[in-house]
Amino acid sequence: MKAEIHPEYREVLFIDSATGEEWVCRSTMNSEDMKEVDGKTLPVVKLEISSASHPFWTGQMREVDTDGRVDRFRKRYGKKRG
Repeated sequence: MKAEIHPEYREVLFIDSATGEEWVCRSTMNSEDMKEVDGKTLPVVKLEISSASHPFWTGQMREVDTDGRVDRFRKRYGKKRG
C-alpha cells in the first residue's frame, strides 16, 4: 500500500435520526460535528434510516412523507368512487 493516500480509519458515532439510537463503529467517514462518548471526542454521522428504524428490520410499516407527496399522489391517482 502507498503511504499517506488512505483516509484515516477511526471510531465514529452514528446517530439514527428517526429513533435517536446511537452507536460507535469504526469508519473512514468524516464530520465536523463532534460529541464526547466515554471520554473520547468522536465525529458524529447522522443517518436518516438504519436497521433500528427500517421497516424490514423492525416489522413496522411507516410512511415518511415530508412534502405531502403521498397525499398528492393518492388524490390524483386514487381509485375514483362512483
